[in-house]
Amino acid sequence: MAKLYHVPLSPFCRKVRLSLAEKKIECELAEERYWEQDPDFLRRNPAGKVPVLKIDGKTMAESAAICEYLEEKYSEPALMPKSAESRYEVRRLVAWFDDKFHHEVTSKLLYERVNKKVMKQGFPDSRHVKDGARAIKYHLDYMAWLLDHRRWLAGDVMTLADFAAAAHLSALDYISDVDWHRSEAVKDWYAKIKSRPAFRGILADQVSGFPPPAHYADLDF
Repeated sequence: MAKLYHVPLSPFCRKVRLSLAEKKIECELAEERYWEQDPDFLRRNPAGKVPVLKIDGKTMAESAAICEYLEEKYSEPALMPKSAESRYEVRRLVAWFDDKFHHEVTSKLLYERVNKKVMKQGFPDSRHVKDGARAIKYHLDYMAWLLDHRRWLAGDVMTLADFAAAAHLSALDYISDVDWHRSEAVKDWYAKIKSRPAFRGILADQVSGFPPPAHYADLDF
C-alpha cells in the first residue's frame, strides 16, 4: 500500500490526496510535523517539505511531480486532457494556484492563522492577513471569469487544475476564509467537486485546536 506523509491542511498534500482518491489508489496517511526537521523525514526528502509519497517502491517529493507521476502510471480516470494545448492550460492553472494563489492568499491567511500557532512561531501578522483577505477577492473573481466560459476551470472536463484550486480553497474554508457569496459560479463549482467521493477524506480532517465551521463538511452549503 502507498503511504503519504502529509499535513492535513496543506493544500499541496490535499492535491495529492485528491489525485490518489480519484484514482482509487489505497494510501496510508502519516501526519508529519515537518517543521521539527526529524532526521528520518529528512532522509525521505532533504528539502524538508511535505507531501512525500512512498509508492511502487519509490519515495517521491514535490506535489506537482507526484501528481504527474500518478497521471502517467495510473491513467484512469484521467486528470489531464489529451491535447497539448489543453494539458498546457491545466499545468498553467495548477501553477497559478500553487504559486500565485499560495503566495498571495494561502500563505497570508492559513499560514498566519494556523501554521504559526501549530509551529509555535508567534501571533498572526495582521498586515499579512489583510493582504490575503484582499487578494482572495481577485482570485475568486478570476475563477468566476473562467467558469463563465467553461464547465470546469481548465475546460469542459474536471482536471488536476480543479483539484489544485479545491485543495487551496478547502483548506481556507476550514478556517472560514472564503466568501462563497461572492460568486455563484465558484460556489456551484466547489459544491460539485466537494460532493465527489474523492473529497470525503479531506472533509473528515480535524486539526487539534482548530475545529472546522459547521458548513465545512456540508454538501449543501
